[in-house]
Amino acid sequence: MKKKVLFVLTSHDQLGNTDEKTGYWLSEASHPWHVFKEAGYEMDFMSPKGGMPPVDGKDTTDPVNQAFMNDAKVQEKLTHTLTPGQVDPKDYDVILYVGGHGAMWDLPNVPQIATIAANIYEKGGIVAAVCHGPAGLVNIKLKDGEYLLKGKTVAGFTNEEEEKRGLGKVVPFLLADKLEERGARHVDAPMWTDHIEVDGRLITGQNPASATSLAKAIVKALDAK
Repeated sequence: MKKKVLFVLTSHDQLGNTDEKTGYWLSEASHPWHVFKEAGYEMDFMSPKGGMPPVDGKDTTDPVNQAFMNDAKVQEKLTHTLTPGQVDPKDYDVILYVGGHGAMWDLPNVPQIATIAANIYEKGGIVAAVCHGPAGLVNIKLKDGEYLLKGKTVAGFTNEEEEKRGLGKVVPFLLADKLEERGARHVDAPMWTDHIEVDGRLITGQNPASATSLAKAIVKALDAK
């Protein structure tokens, strides 16, 4: 039976109180998709509101981005992303929260998605997130009432990276600080470097440069099961 991954993409397209647009970061979806496709996995895409999610970071010189955007099956699924109510956690081995700044506004605040992730984790599946995607982890609670993040070592977009982007006062919270508030140990690597953390079945990456390594770590973890 093929392994199956559920991608979580933001539906939020406004960058705080600026006039800029945002969304999910393209390469944080496309690069894991490429790794999972090579591994023979099946993939679905979910967003809080369903339908076509807003996209940011559209680097068309990236051949993996090109392949992702030109794949008819991907585009059909992106046009009709699943809503949380259409998802059965039993169908998935992995839930992957894709970053992009939009994730900071909506992904922490959809209880149905948190419940899906908790169910996947508690049945032995993997919860993963990259860059700003870990924002979606901050309100996940397990059956014992504890936050999923409690006592875990994680990576995510660093305060230094956020300040370098000039968005430290724009985002609703600083991701690294919130992860630690939830009991996680957030590990910084130098800005923009490829950095992931694997803590059991929780796998996280710091930034877009980490997306491929994150996906490879997921494949390795599934192969070891």
